[in-house]
Amino acid sequence: MKKNGRKIAILGSTGSIGVNTLNVIREFPHRFKVTALAAGRNVELLASQVNEFKPQIAAVLTPDLAERLERLLDPALKVEVVWGEDGYTKAASGDETETVVSAIVGAAGLKPTWTAVQAGKRVALANKETLVMAGELIMKEAEAAGAEILPVDSEHSAIFQVLRGQKPEYVKRIILTASGGPFLKKSRAELVKVNRRKALAHPKWKMGARISIDSATLMNKGLEAIEARWLFGYPLEMINIQIHPQSIVHSMVEFVDGSILAQMGCPDMRVPIAYALSYPERLPLDLPRLDLPALSDLCFSEPDFEAFPCLALALKAGHTGGTAPVILNAADEIAVQAFLAGGLNFLDISRVVELTMKREPVEPLRGLEHILSVNQKARQSAKAITAELKGVSG
Repeated sequence: MKKNGRKIAILGSTGSIGVNTLNVIREFPHRFKVTALAAGRNVELLASQVNEFKPQIAAVLTPDLAERLERLLDPALKVEVVWGEDGYTKAASGDETETVVSAIVGAAGLKPTWTAVQAGKRVALANKETLVMAGELIMKEAEAAGAEILPVDSEHSAIFQVLRGQKPEYVKRIILTASGGPFLKKSRAELVKVNRRKALAHPKWKMGARISIDSATLMNKGLEAIEARWLFGYPLEMINIQIHPQSIVHSMVEFVDGSILAQMGCPDMRVPIAYALSYPERLPLDLPRLDLPALSDLCFSEPDFEAFPCLALALKAGHTGGTAPVILNAADEIAVQAFLAGGLNFLDISRVVELTMKREPVEPLRGLEHILSVNQKARQSAKAITAELKGVSG
C-alpha cells in the first residue's frame, strides 16, 4: 500500500457501510486519505465527518442541503460542496481519488458507480443494485476502462477470497449463505401479522431500513445471487443459496474434486470493508476472534421459497435477464418504502414485485439511460399497483 495513503471517496458516507468504512479509516489514518464524502439528507452527520476527515469534496442531495452543510463546516476547511446527480458524479470521479466506496442504497447508486467505473477507479462495491440492474454492461465498462470492482458485501467478499488463486474450471458451484433473517421457519400464515418493528430487527447484522426488510423477505439473497453471477462470471445455475442462521460461514465455494472452501469470521462488516480498501493486503483489525470450541452448532438448510416468494422472484428475474432485474429492483424499492410507511402488509411486498414484473415488458439492455428509463417506468407501475392493493385492503 502507498506510504502516503490510498485516496478514498465514499458514496453514502452516513449510512451503515459508510460509517463503518470511516471507522476502519480512523483506525489506520496513515494508510488512507479521504478525498470525497457523499450523503443524502443527513447533513449533521456529514458535516461532522467532513470536519474530521477533511475531504476535498462533499456532496448532498439538494441545493438547500448544500447551504445547510456549508453553514456547519469549519470555515478554515477548503471543501467544495456540491449536490444532486452532478455532485455525486463529481465525488465519484475526482482526479485525486483512487478507490470509490459505492454504498449509496438502491438504484440511486447506479449512475455515480457507473461514472467511477468509467473513470477507471477501483470500486469497493456495496451497492448491489449496480450489478443487479446493469451487471453485464458494468463489467464490460470495467474491462474497457481498466477499473477494478471489489466486493464489500460479506458474502461476496468471502467468495472473492476463496477464489483467489483458483482456476475457473475447477469451480463446481458457489454457495451463498443467508442468515434467514428475523422470520426464519415462519410460515406464510404467521408472516401475515409481521409489522415494521419486527421486520427491521435483524438477528445478526445492523443495517439500513431497506436492506433489513430485503433480508426479512429474502429478496436480498436473490439480489446477491444476481450480483455474484456478474462479479465472478459464473452462470446463475452454479450459484446455490443455503440458510445458515449463525452467520459464521460467510459463503463457500465447492470445487470439482468435492472440496468445499469457506471463509469464516464473526459477523462484522469492518472485515470485508477493510479487505476491499487494503486489497491485496490485510489490515490487523482489533475485532473479536472466533471462539472455535464454542461453535458447537453450525446449521445449513434449503430456503423456503413458498414462505419467501421474493427469493424465487429475484432468481426468476436473474434467469430471464435483460431488464427483468431492473424491473424487479424498482418494484421492490417501491414496495419496501410502502411497507415501511405503513401502506402495505409484509406479504404484499412480494405481490407488488410479482405484479410489476408481469406488467412491464422485458427488453435487452441498451445502455445506462435505457436502464434508468426502465427503472423509472417500473417504479411508476409499482406505485400504481401499491395503490390498488391498498384500495383492496382498505
